[in-house]
Amino acid sequence: MRIVIAEDNTLLREGMVLLLTSNDHEVVATCAAGPEILPALRDHRPDVAVLDVRLPPSFRDEGLRAAVAAREEFPDLPILVLSQYVEQAYAAELLAGGARGIGYLLKDRVGRVEQFLEALERITSGGTALDPEVVTEILSQKAAERPLQGLTPREYEVLGMMAQGLANGAIAERLVITERAVSKHIRGVFDKLGLPPEGGSVHRRVLAVLAFLGGGSAPTVSGP
Repeated sequence: MRIVIAEDNTLLREGMVLLLTSNDHEVVATCAAGPEILPALRDHRPDVAVLDVRLPPSFRDEGLRAAVAAREEFPDLPILVLSQYVEQAYAAELLAGGARGIGYLLKDRVGRVEQFLEALERITSGGTALDPEVVTEILSQKAAERPLQGLTPREYEVLGMMAQGLANGAIAERLVITERAVSKHIRGVFDKLGLPPEGGSVHRRVLAVLAFLGGGSAPTVSGP
């Protein structure tokens, strides 16, 4: 795949370039500051963009704002956002604009080669890839609130793993249950969130993840 990278840390940026090119991907452009991102995307039209959240000149949210702007201009562009810390608000803001082809990972995942490459493959296929620590933080916050849409604890757990981007088989393995049981729990999640049957399973999973993050794309349904 053809990739644009935006990362101001030279060592990390060049490390990602080496990692990706050694795995038969092409890095078509690299950026070291927020204002460079959109021009690079327009010039190269990559298959996916990997963007740091905090970039020069202010080191606040330049990468995030560029990601949001990029999704507005290129709605089908898969974007993988990297962050040094768990910043839930950034993940929610990015996903609120549409979660298909979106990933949010902590930077230390880049060193875990298989996970990083798997996340890229997942988002280019239209899925999501949320860092487990981000999901854990969201779970902790929502546990202090009312249960999400009346889900059972197991359904809630399955939804959290869906937010990470795990497929049914991987969820079954993590929970030591059958894939059939996972499918049953996912159907329960879809039903309780009031998600429409049309649109395909990937689309429904994305809508469920948006509801999980508070993105507001799924209709509100009162719990029992």
